Amino acid sequence: MRLVSSAFENCDSIPIQYTGEGEDLSPPLRWQDVPHGTRSLALICDDPDAPNGTWDHWIIYNIPPDVGVLAEGIKDLPYGIQSGHNSWAKTGYGGPLPPSGKKHRYFFTLYALDTVLQLPKDVKKANLLKAMQRHILAEASLVGVYESKNKK
Repeated sequence: MRLVSSAFENCDSIPIQYTGEGEDLSPPLRWQDVPHGTRSLALICDDPDAPNGTWDHWIIYNIPPDVGVLAEGIKDLPYGIQSGHNSWAKTGYGGPLPPSGKKHRYFFTLYALDTVLQLPKDVKKANLLKAMQRHILAEASLVGVYESKNKK
């Protein structure tokens, strides 16, 4: 399975419009080679370089396996896709906004699952990961980096 974006290459800088310093749009994402037997997909975007532990930026799940893209700036999730709570205790995408002068890595990880998850609304990442255990058929990651432009 492969996950890509037309906005940035793997390990390259995330453009400012996809950050908390810009328009805070979710980047366009596309994937291919979803394994046979996949019943749903889940996507997690997190920042392991955050000062107080990993910061969750975006959590979505129950993406139908025949969906191969998420459009730039997607707000209303189609096809019954569910959204979990990010570290701001909100649903939806929250873009990179690291402390000034610090470069952080942002991991977009897509999981192919052999089930459709039955979870409470606004699930947190830990509960999503627990529910996905023993159901992951494949995963793919795309890493972007961002350093704050705000010179405080």
